[in-house]
Amino acid sequence: MNEAEQNSTPPPVDTSRPHPARMYDYYLGGKDNYPVDSEAADRVMSLFPEIGTGARINRTFMNRACRLLAERGIRQFLDVGTGIPTAPNLHQVVQEVAPAARVVYVDNDPIVLRHAEALLRSTPEGRTGYIQADAREPEKIIEGAGEILDLDQPVALSMVALLHFLSDEHRPYDLVESLLDSLPSGSHLVLSHVTGDFDPETWEKIVGIYRESGVPAQVRSRAEFTRFFEGLELVEPGIQVATDWHPEPGDRKPHSPVPLYVGVARKP
Repeated sequence: MNEAEQNSTPPPVDTSRPHPARMYDYYLGGKDNYPVDSEAADRVMSLFPEIGTGARINRTFMNRACRLLAERGIRQFLDVGTGIPTAPNLHQVVQEVAPAARVVYVDNDPIVLRHAEALLRSTPEGRTGYIQADAREPEKIIEGAGEILDLDQPVALSMVALLHFLSDEHRPYDLVESLLDSLPSGSHLVLSHVTGDFDPETWEKIVGIYRESGVPAQVRSRAEFTRFFEGLELVEPGIQVATDWHPEPGDRKPHSPVPLYVGVARKP
């Protein structure tokens, strides 16, 4: 299906406070952000100038992970916390491997929905859809996904650079478990998550900037990140910093560790 589907009317854009998707777009050098987003992002960049590089490394991980799963036979992808489209998007990556792949995107920023309507194109054989929903609404996500995906067949659940925007009071572990419980055996979980392990003081300040903006941010340790994969079978090479997960020949490794843990696991 060539037209991106969506099942919700976009709410008005809130420009009174920053939004993580628009700040991420700013880190990547995009234009789909507002002064309130760039001001907050500049504050973060003053503390951690490499955050733009980290954002690009995160996108590269998502592409590698989803390509690998498509090559291993996964034909359905549910991407929660999509963000503003940045080529190549997930559907472009997996449909290059498997043209009949189906992809459902989920985000809660109306700007993402507006881009979805214009940009999220599928191959004729495949299908691409969009759900306007908060990550904390698993029932709504699964209900919408079921209109496009066959939930009796394996699904790759991607929550890339999302869970560090859900603090513990929002029960992120229960959220991931709830979504996975709705997916069959053979499904996969793809995660990336910012950590403060390598520079706790700086990341405490960055978390403070997000929280001042109304975003419930929380960085997590390696052990806390690993907990999201309890009961699952980790795909080699297991939990790694992003640059160490299936690096490609010619990749340049940063001088200091990228503060981003990643992992992919299979539901047995």
